[in-house]
Amino acid sequence: MRELEKLAAKIIVVGLCAFVCVYPSMANVSWFNEDAQLLISMKSAMVASNSAFETWSIASNGSPHCSWTGVQCDRRGRVVALDISNMNISGPIPPQIVSLSELRSLNLSNNVFNGGLPPNVSNLRNLESLDVYNNNCSGPLPVELSRLVNLKYLNLGGNYFSGSIPREYAKLTSLEYLSLSGNDLTGAIPPELGFLVNLKSLYLGYYNKFSGGIPPQFGNLSKLVYLDIANCGVEGPIPSELGRLEKLDTLFLQDNALSGPIPPQLGRLGSLKSLDLSLNELTGEIPMEFKELKELKLLNLFINKLHGEIPSFIGDLPNLEVLQLWKNNFRGPVPQQLGQNGRLVEVDVSSNRLTGSIPPNLCNGGKLRILIILNNLFFGPIPETLGTCNSLVRVRMGQNYLNGSIPAGLLYLPRLNMIELHYNYLTGTIPERKGKAPAGASQINLSNNHLGGSLPSSIGLFSALQIFLVNGNRLTGPVPTEIRRLAHITKLDFSRNRFSGSIPAEMGRCKALNYIDLSQNKFSGPMPVQLTGMRNLNYFNVSRNRFNGSIPREFASMQSLSSVDFSYNNFSGLVPTGGQFSYFNVSTFAGNPALCGPFLGSPCSVAASTSPVQAQGNTKGVVSSSLKLVIGLALLFCSLAFAVVAVVKARALRKDRDARSWKMTAFQKLDFGRDEVLESLKEDNVIGKGGAGIVYRGIMSNGEEVAVKKLMRIGSAGSTHDHGFSAEIQTLGRIRHRHIVRLLAFCSNHDTNLLVYEYMPNGSLGELLHGNKGGHLHWQTRYKIALEAAKGLCYLHHDCNPLIVHRDVKSNNILLDSNFEAHVADFGLAKFLQDSGASECMSSIAGSYGYIAPEYAYTLKVDEKSDVYSFGVVLLELITGRKPVGDFGDGVDIVQWMKKTTNSVREGVTKILDARLSSIPLEEAMHLFFVAMLCVEEQSVERPTMREVVQMLADCPKTKPTQYFSPSQKEPKKPVSIQPPNLLTI
Repeated sequence: MRELEKLAAKIIVVGLCAFVCVYPSMANVSWFNEDAQLLISMKSAMVASNSAFETWSIASNGSPHCSWTGVQCDRRGRVVALDISNMNISGPIPPQIVSLSELRSLNLSNNVFNGGLPPNVSNLRNLESLDVYNNNCSGPLPVELSRLVNLKYLNLGGNYFSGSIPREYAKLTSLEYLSLSGNDLTGAIPPELGFLVNLKSLYLGYYNKFSGGIPPQFGNLSKLVYLDIANCGVEGPIPSELGRLEKLDTLFLQDNALSGPIPPQLGRLGSLKSLDLSLNELTGEIPMEFKELKELKLLNLFINKLHGEIPSFIGDLPNLEVLQLWKNNFRGPVPQQLGQNGRLVEVDVSSNRLTGSIPPNLCNGGKLRILIILNNLFFGPIPETLGTCNSLVRVRMGQNYLNGSIPAGLLYLPRLNMIELHYNYLTGTIPERKGKAPAGASQINLSNNHLGGSLPSSIGLFSALQIFLVNGNRLTGPVPTEIRRLAHITKLDFSRNRFSGSIPAEMGRCKALNYIDLSQNKFSGPMPVQLTGMRNLNYFNVSRNRFNGSIPREFASMQSLSSVDFSYNNFSGLVPTGGQFSYFNVSTFAGNPALCGPFLGSPCSVAASTSPVQAQGNTKGVVSSSLKLVIGLALLFCSLAFAVVAVVKARALRKDRDARSWKMTAFQKLDFGRDEVLESLKEDNVIGKGGAGIVYRGIMSNGEEVAVKKLMRIGSAGSTHDHGFSAEIQTLGRIRHRHIVRLLAFCSNHDTNLLVYEYMPNGSLGELLHGNKGGHLHWQTRYKIALEAAKGLCYLHHDCNPLIVHRDVKSNNILLDSNFEAHVADFGLAKFLQDSGASECMSSIAGSYGYIAPEYAYTLKVDEKSDVYSFGVVLLELITGRKPVGDFGDGVDIVQWMKKTTNSVREGVTKILDARLSSIPLEEAMHLFFVAMLCVEEQSVERPTMREVVQMLADCPKTKPTQYFSPSQKEPKKPVSIQPPNLLTI
């Protein structure tokens, strides 16, 4: 009996042991299945491409979820990390996430999630890292995040969170990284954040609109390495307590409304490498205590109200690489030892009152890339050492008192993109370059100096040159024929010199030229007809020279011409009629007594209406009838030959076309196919032509209307590669926004691409605004179009990853549907086309004449701020009803005309309003005008972002019924007062 009891006891013990051993495994299996089911449930709740969660499936063999994309587990199979960043996921954040109770790291960044964080997010008690950066999340910041006491990393930046920062976040004492930048937060920055003593990085800037100043309590963040509170509206003085942050590496406080002097206590930040206090209202001098900042690499103090001399210790800082002090009130010399550390990369001290000579050792280490000293009082020669500084990319020394000659190698430096030496007292000749190596400069401005001698033939070495200005000098001799090599030149100004001889016919090979000014020289001879082959030519001035002969009639057929001046020469004969010439003023041809014709109101006699060449021909008699017969027979023979060739070619093309198959890629579900798209390509269906292709209107069998853009020769002939064009088209096809024209499909064969867009019945804003129906675009419609187009561009700049820079924002690229709702078209396509080998169809400058931002002149690249400038031009078009160029004469564009006309906003805006509008809400007009002025600021850093533009347009003040204005009146019906939008407070 006892043996049975012992056996039973053993069985019980073994059973208990087995249970103890097996139970955790059973529990793990339960957790395993639970976490897997949660992930599957999350997958069904998220909107993403099929490939994003391709591995997220429970197969019949029980595929472990720990191997799924973005999933990381512990040894028990519990999900501890989830990374689904950069998957283009949209919709709300799945609430099932909060049930992954063992989660320690969650990364949702760079997607399109919307709404707020899930309820009960505080259930993730083990969470140490939460990254929701760059989504569309909105609503207030969740207070319950303060319960996640284990959080070390929290990034909620780049969203649309609103309201104030919860003071409860001070409980997150384990935080080492906190980013709330790039949202719509308001209110004061909580001083309680100063209790987060473990913080190493703190980002609060960009697009937030805080009130008040920087809390002095931030001086308690003793472990802080990176502090960024830029562009968020903070005001008042810089707290001296920040000087206690001994480990601080980077301090960014730029683009705010900070005032008062720079605290000398910042000189205690011995570890500081980057200091940016630019774009504020700081006063006083640079503190002498800054001499202790031995680690400093970047010092940005530009656009403030600082004064005094630049301290000499600035030139002794051993690690200084970037020094930007422009647009202040600094005076005196620049430290002559600046650059001797051999590390200097960028110097910009422009727009001050600096004197003395240029420091000779700026390029000591051969690293100097950017040197800008324009608009000061510098005198003396340009250091010869700069002529051998091969690292230089951009040099701007204009508007000073520099004298002496140009260093021999300066213009021909291999990496130089732009050089400006205008408005100085430079003498000597333009240096000649020996050798055949091409020079790199894309813009050269030597205007308004005392340079003499002839133009060197080595000008032909500037194979990338786009802008060449030598006006206002004493240059002599003929223009060298080597100018024909400037294949990318767009602007040429030789005016007010002593050039002589004839214009070389080879200049006609410069097909990209859109601006030529040869006025006030001693040019002579006939006008070369080859110049009329420049189809981009917009401005042409040859006045006050000694040209003779007739004006070639081909000039009248140049559709791009908007301003010409042939006055005060010796031209004779009939003035060409028709074409663009019918729009020019009679003064264009003044001072040419031998000119005649209906345009001038003076009939031509036989002698007067005949050019010298024609007159010489007339002395030889009339062409004989036998010669006419020979010519006629020759033409008949040529016609027959061409007909035979055409038939043979047509048959070959037909066979070739049949051999090539078309491929169609649809970006959404379509009720039509490839054949219907191809059927639209008829001459009768053409609705537009441009440099990038031809646009056809197509009506599909289901009644849907589409616009088909035909692009030729995207890849090289015979090549199957498109240099990434198809991949980028795929990106454009996925873009969905109410104010972006939808790309429906993409068709291609061996040498032709077709882009199928949704059709816009009301055409483009430019056609409507500047055509006969411009007066029907009432004010409210114009304002609505402005806001809607801004929203479309904002989406491209801020909500696409990577962002898309349009590069050709203009009224003709804003299309209107049947309800006059605006849609931005051709976004980014100019860049893609240029990258794909179709550059022959593009201007060498990205954009259209009159819309191009001024910084292109010295950066030679465009970015999103260039789009902002172009959009500002569109706003001015909406306000004035005028075209960007052509209405103002002498090469003046709408921005320059606006600045000359509007001395004050209240009075000035009434001078430029479109006279076709019968009644305009004055406050709205002034508000839109203010926004336009901000957009077309000359310095790109002073322009708002498109997100800020949308905010300003949406916050337009409401006009009272008595505050309307008619452009036909001289004064508004009721005086009003309005302050301009301030980017520092929005």
